[in-house]
Amino acid sequence: MAVPKVHGSVFSTATNRVVACLHEKGIAFEFSPVDMRSGAHKKEPFLSLNPFGQVPAFEEGDLKLFESRAITKYIAHEYQESGTELIYKEPKKMAILAVWMEVEAHQFDPASSALAWELVFKPMFGMTTDAATVEQNEAKLSKVLDVYEARLSESKYLAGDCFTLADLHHLPNINCLMGTPVKKLFESRPHVNAWCSDILSRPAWSKVLETQKQS
Repeated sequence: MAVPKVHGSVFSTATNRVVACLHEKGIAFEFSPVDMRSGAHKKEPFLSLNPFGQVPAFEEGDLKLFESRAITKYIAHEYQESGTELIYKEPKKMAILAVWMEVEAHQFDPASSALAWELVFKPMFGMTTDAATVEQNEAKLSKVLDVYEARLSESKYLAGDCFTLADLHHLPNINCLMGTPVKKLFESRPHVNAWCSDILSRPAWSKVLETQKQS
């Protein structure tokens, strides 16, 4: 089988979602840096991999994928017997897992990504944070985390008692926000706080952070 190749940036949350998944599965892969500052993601040859001009893109032999969550699902299924089992074989358990993956994508991600942009990436690029946008999205994220607190009072992880893609998909944004005042929203909810501490301490995620430090 061809060695998987990830095209992206070590500072991209979406790229790190895919890289964390590969580390969890223990799969060797090639990383191809995309210089986003120069706009390489908006030009060829990258556009032939993702016509929307967003990182990451993924190649494995003649297979070409984009959209980070689609890539992690492929990895979890294709390499199901390797490393951490990130999906379930039982249909009912898989259905619950699918629900929480959808919750992450449609409930958690919009607010958390907006906050990461305002509080982490805008300052990085010398841009001014919009306080009104921060306040609005803190309120949205608080409501989502109230649901998470209730769910995590019943199970160790979002989709049950095992770490799965539903948890992994949260890692990049949670990691970003833990370095901002928004961390109070996580720390003030005991079950959410314990869950965050657990998933952020996983060896696979530590490898992602180590690569960032070396860049």
